[in-house]
Amino acid sequence: MKEKVYVQEDVSDKLKEECGVFGIYDFSGEDVASSIYYGLLALQHRGQESCGIAVSDTHGPKGKVLSTRGMGLVNEVFSSEGISSMKGDIGVGHVRYSTAGGSTIENAQPLVLNYIKGTLALAHNGNLLNAPQLRRELARDGAIFQTTIDSEVVAYHIARARVKTASVEQAVAAAMQKLQGAYSLIVMSPRKLIGARDPFGFKPLCIGKRDQAYVLASESCALDTIGAEFIRDVEPGEIVTISPGQGIVSDKSQCLKPEDGKQTARCIFEYIYFGRPDSRMDGVSVYRSRLLAGKFLAMDSPVEADMVVGVPESGNVAAMGYSMESGIPYGTAFVKNGYVGRTFIKPKQSSRESSVQVKLNVLKEAVRDKRIIMIDDSIVRGTTSDRIVHMLRQAGAREVHMRVSSPPFLWPCYFGTDIPEREQLIAYKRSIEDIRRIIGADSLGYLRLERLEELVDGLPICKGCFNGSYPLDPPTENIRGEYEK
Repeated sequence: MKEKVYVQEDVSDKLKEECGVFGIYDFSGEDVASSIYYGLLALQHRGQESCGIAVSDTHGPKGKVLSTRGMGLVNEVFSSEGISSMKGDIGVGHVRYSTAGGSTIENAQPLVLNYIKGTLALAHNGNLLNAPQLRRELARDGAIFQTTIDSEVVAYHIARARVKTASVEQAVAAAMQKLQGAYSLIVMSPRKLIGARDPFGFKPLCIGKRDQAYVLASESCALDTIGAEFIRDVEPGEIVTISPGQGIVSDKSQCLKPEDGKQTARCIFEYIYFGRPDSRMDGVSVYRSRLLAGKFLAMDSPVEADMVVGVPESGNVAAMGYSMESGIPYGTAFVKNGYVGRTFIKPKQSSRESSVQVKLNVLKEAVRDKRIIMIDDSIVRGTTSDRIVHMLRQAGAREVHMRVSSPPFLWPCYFGTDIPEREQLIAYKRSIEDIRRIIGADSLGYLRLERLEELVDGLPICKGCFNGSYPLDPPTENIRGEYEK
């Protein structure tokens, strides 16, 4: 009998990083599994629950797909022997954090479907608002579901549309007419690689090229990792098709547009927290956005102090920006244990181990007798912020002033970010002074709502989690829990 290991999801107050997708088609016929592996390593920050790779040999038996999925980090699931055995010149990969559906191996991606036209492999980042409705409709028509995720709903609709259309890209276009919500998709058919993005552009997707290989990825940092050149971002509502002889094809006249003349709406947290600092999304540098956030905090919420520090990792660049604008020295107050994943052995109630201190420890020599400005990207429930403030005080900090590089969360997110219901948000029905008292800081300041567009050079963004004004109407039923199989 296997020993039962009890694990606990990370109880920290950080937002969860959605998912990451990666696809590559090498026209020279070289195997692509190792490139997908390194691409997923670069996207590991976007999801640490499960991962997978699916590849196919376009010169071999049509529709034969080799697929490996597993729970855990990329370097835990895949071995060098396993990667070398995955022969194929076209493939897709995925790293996952679950925002809808459970954290199980059945829900790991890419999904691989065998149907009358061959095979489809699909990797999806985002949440569909109408997934429960679409799922019920498919079930009434006889569909049998193997997972509890909305990505399977997307795959089914593409497969069904493909029976009635002349090409897989037309099938993706037909399916997109029915999908409402946030999605970036990479679809592998036997001879084509398709990339698609929802009309609002909530989730990022970009195109790269390395020699004779074309790449699709959630972030440009994944292109850099495999030595690919960034070409451009996939536009909101656009479908791109990668195939031999044609390279990248896109009929932009067929791009879906947001309904009723609405603007596109990128997720602002791609820039504040989710994206890696070395990525560019829709022409905007993530690093520069975070630097600006820190500078704006220094302008709008100044305070006298001896040192500015960031809560690793996403708070670090904003802290540098605060330091640059204020003239207060930037320093390091925290050491982060990089070997702790999303799950870890659950400590006994009687033990003194703190889930925060397992991941972060304070450099006592750096903070002792100092007035500290601590920059973090967000406060969700407040359960971590009070512990970190307490840790700084225990280490000898004289004052702890907290600054947050986003506005207060007042509403949930329905588009793939794990922001919970309003009652669980510390800012709901509380003033900033109330929150300051709860977390134990000497002062507290948030980024002003009107500063958000300035972070991204005026790019249209979604601010629903801050002001309750969503680009799409919120769903009328639960889209977060597991569906019944």
